[in-house]
Amino acid sequence: MNQNIRNIAIIAHVDHGKTTLVDKLLKEGGVFRANQQVEERAMDSMDLEKEKGITIKAKNTSVHWKDKIINIVDTPGHADFGGEVERALRMVDGVLLVVDAYDGPQAQTRFVLRKALAHGLKVVIVINKIDRENAEPAKMYDKVLELLMELNATEEQFDAPVVYGSGRDGYMMYHLGEEKKDMSSLFQTVLDHVPPPFAKPNEPFHMLVSNIDWSDYVGRIAVGKILGGTAKVGDPVFVIRHSDGKRVRAKISKIFEFTGLGTAEAETGIAGNIVGIAGFEDVDIGDTLTADEAGHALPFTQIDPPTLEMQFCVNDGPLVGKEGKLVTSRQLRERLMRELKTNVSIYIEDSDKAGVFNVKARGAMQIAVLVETMRREGFELLVSRPTVIEKTVDGARHEPFETVWIEVPDECVGAIMSNLANRKGLLTNMEKLSHSTMIEATITTRGLIGMEIDVVNATSGRGVLSHLFKEYAPYAGEVLTRITGTLIATEAGETTAYALVMCQERGKLFVSPGEQVYEGMIVGENPRNEDISINAVREKKLTNFRSQGEGVGVGLTPATKLSLERSIEYIAADEFVEVTPKNLRLRKRVLNSGERRKHERSGKAD
Repeated sequence: MNQNIRNIAIIAHVDHGKTTLVDKLLKEGGVFRANQQVEERAMDSMDLEKEKGITIKAKNTSVHWKDKIINIVDTPGHADFGGEVERALRMVDGVLLVVDAYDGPQAQTRFVLRKALAHGLKVVIVINKIDRENAEPAKMYDKVLELLMELNATEEQFDAPVVYGSGRDGYMMYHLGEEKKDMSSLFQTVLDHVPPPFAKPNEPFHMLVSNIDWSDYVGRIAVGKILGGTAKVGDPVFVIRHSDGKRVRAKISKIFEFTGLGTAEAETGIAGNIVGIAGFEDVDIGDTLTADEAGHALPFTQIDPPTLEMQFCVNDGPLVGKEGKLVTSRQLRERLMRELKTNVSIYIEDSDKAGVFNVKARGAMQIAVLVETMRREGFELLVSRPTVIEKTVDGARHEPFETVWIEVPDECVGAIMSNLANRKGLLTNMEKLSHSTMIEATITTRGLIGMEIDVVNATSGRGVLSHLFKEYAPYAGEVLTRITGTLIATEAGETTAYALVMCQERGKLFVSPGEQVYEGMIVGENPRNEDISINAVREKKLTNFRSQGEGVGVGLTPATKLSLERSIEYIAADEFVEVTPKNLRLRKRVLNSGERRKHERSGKAD
């Protein structure tokens, strides 16, 4: 064991402040100069992470405190990114469980804590945001203990130490009411409670690849905790592939240690430390690196299986290629296969149709992040509505079910209960909180698709929904998820205010004046459950007479713009989201109205 190293992961529900807490640990660990200006949530380096305010990729850093190296892995809190959490936990010996002093343990708190306990990791409880109005830190600590009991924590895990404080304001304390000073209480608790990494320095070098990084200079970098021996630049090693067990010779060309927000080159990697190693043409997550020719492959934890499947297709719309540069089937396939290299929790396979690929994942958010990343890289593609992955158990049809928690204002409970009933949700618990009501229910994954939009609409944005995979159970029958129809454009061209004023009498519009539309494109929502064809490009006929409709654009209601994630959940089985670098468009799979009617009559609508 190396007494000078501690390896910890920070786990929490979305928005409970773990990335902000890491910022303060970095600052106090001397990573930043006293006068250095550092942006908030410095660890969230991806543009998407900054915009959404969530962590998507697990990231490594380290701080030095009292001559000790503390390696910190910042993990995502969203259940869709469970693969990232799973990999991070393979590298550490303890976790900081960050819990909001007002919200308490939430759905993803349960998810990440269950993973940590299953790995046998030491837990340090951090009750964060005690400065929030109406915060109840003591009560939330009791709720964490209840959760530990519920998740069958061992006696040692249940006796986890606790610190209270505010990551944003930069203080932690052992007991409520103590002086608010700095983060030293948390640092000392980590050193006292989290054990040094278990490693065998006298054995030949071996390491499990838990993550993959990329450098334009050295290519793929294998990231993991050295479990035995020492790695030196120039050493020959063997890569034992996780996929087929083959052994491939390689040579270590670079070793990187994580320091603050970056990496520093090192000549040697010591047992117990988390490092990045370069020198491999092809290395994947789950592979084993070893200096011993007869060495064995290290076990790799299986990731939770995907429950949703979607189609990624080549864009065949009339506007293809006008906004993106990467539009071909080959480019789309190469990009998806590249994603497989670093994202172990998704599966991609070719379908029986040209230019159509099946992508399986844990949730709609995970797929939306991939699509958003691709559109920013210049891709154009079509994305289908998610469908659940079913199983056959003892000859019976089974589908995935989830536990859903919905926190809503008291006056909105009736609307949410009605929505749950429509989606075949089964109420399991209801709890009155200080300013809201927490509804807990079991619902099929199918029924959950698109529900977040309904909750936002029914509560005017005040409702919060989170969910967690529960089990596969017998098929629940038909579920009604969208009760509205669509307004479909019949003509191609540029939308006019004159046409849209008349169109909005039929329903809610998704387009504004001056936008390009085409036949088969969805330009609005019909409150009734039927599709209506409309002309959104009609222009007013010019005459010599002034008319009462002169200022017709004045009465136009602003168009509703759906985000990518909401668009994916909104569309029906016979519809696509067209994704380009500049626009999101909703459209029918079959654009021509005559062809569409033929398909519907013959029952061939995809």
